[in-house]
Amino acid sequence: MKRLQFAALIGMGLILVGAGIARQPEAQAEGSATIKGSIHFSGTAPTREPVKMNADPVCQQQHSSPVLSEEAAVVGPEGELKNVFVHVKSGASPAASAPTQPVTLDQNGCWYTPHVFGIQANQPLEIVNSDATLHNVNAKPTTNQPFNIAQPVKGMKTTKKFTKPEIMVKFKCNVHPWMSAYAGVVNHPYFAVSDEQGAFSITGLPAGTYELEAWHEKFGTQTQTLTVAEGETKQTEWSFRAQ
Repeated sequence: MKRLQFAALIGMGLILVGAGIARQPEAQAEGSATIKGSIHFSGTAPTREPVKMNADPVCQQQHSSPVLSEEAAVVGPEGELKNVFVHVKSGASPAASAPTQPVTLDQNGCWYTPHVFGIQANQPLEIVNSDATLHNVNAKPTTNQPFNIAQPVKGMKTTKKFTKPEIMVKFKCNVHPWMSAYAGVVNHPYFAVSDEQGAFSITGLPAGTYELEAWHEKFGTQTQTLTVAEGETKQTEWSFRAQ
């Protein structure tokens, strides 16, 4: 009898363990396709004005040369357009979970770095004050929960999260009104921001057809629909002009 009871207990344990294994989420498959792009501005580039930081001596003393505004547009000598946020607008499945590695938004020289960035929903955002002066971080989303926090001490760090996708979330500093930044919040890892050469790259895409959206704070949005095969690298061209 004892042997029968012991065997029954072992059987029940195996069933429970098996059920537990069956409930574990499967690893998310990663693709091998890549979309690369080149983004240019067509026409006469807007003039980037020097930022006046003399209202706060701590800010002004940290720069040996004038800081040029990024709000108008950062256009290279051949029309290369920086700070364009590109993401898969439709066709991608949401990620099973958000990354635990935080994205950093730094306040250094009374300037947000980076000016435009991407982050996944529920991924930590670490906001850092690298200046020996007061900053306040005023995030103004419309879908997510807004926040307005003070960071009066150099080295302060605050961690926040956006729980829902939103294109885009604007950041301001009410103490230093020339400071601004933008975050694109998405529910997958397929996004990028164009660099000084106007280039971007979105990697790890599964084979499929995707609608891509490119956003610029002054020139609006554009979309393209692309189909990529497994292992394929597809090149795209984008051109913005003043509206």
